[in-house]
Amino acid sequence: MKFAVVVTAGGSSARYGKNKLLEKIDNKEVILHSIEAFLPFNPTQIVVSASKEFKPVLKELLNNNNLSFVQIVIGGATRQASVYNALKACEEPDIVAIHDAARPLIKKEDIEKCLNKAIETKAAIVGVKAVDTIKQADNNNKITATPDRNHLWYVQTPQIFDYKIVMQAHKKFEGQGFSDDAGLVEANGKDVYITEGSYSNIKITTKKDILLAQMLYKN
Repeated sequence: MKFAVVVTAGGSSARYGKNKLLEKIDNKEVILHSIEAFLPFNPTQIVVSASKEFKPVLKELLNNNNLSFVQIVIGGATRQASVYNALKACEEPDIVAIHDAARPLIKKEDIEKCLNKAIETKAAIVGVKAVDTIKQADNNNKITATPDRNHLWYVQTPQIFDYKIVMQAHKKFEGQGFSDDAGLVEANGKDVYITEGSYSNIKITTKKDILLAQMLYKN
């Protein structure tokens, strides 16, 4: 089985103030943690989508850490466009995992569960069950519904798909504003399944998040 990994690293880090992917956890950059998490699964290809400005820095970082085989493509104006650019650079794998570079604490066992489910069903994502009550509101912030929390999940990455299925969805909905790849696949009429992950698989967005990630890593 040919298994490819796409890592999205094209964000602006505007809310963080500088490139959060170069912050360190246990003396290793965030993006290196995110990439290296997939190495135990022997991917045939790893593609990182990055901004034009970040590419030279990233290339040097990869070369200095024995990851020169990782391919870098220039991202697009949106996350959806960046993922699509990376998918187009993939060499026809059977299965592809799409992971946010800003999630450096993904666990091996959570990747494994999701990968096995994707092989079985052709589309699977990592998520955790909602622990808070969720309210739905209209444009005036009036509550219109309180969904049953037992059926709600916080979505994470990786999201792992049959390559042809996710490519077909990206082609069909190119240029539209989907926030994740599962949404594209769902909109194209395919079933997507959730495998339960870990609450520690946080996304680094603010400086408080990197402090939290450092503490979680130590524990």
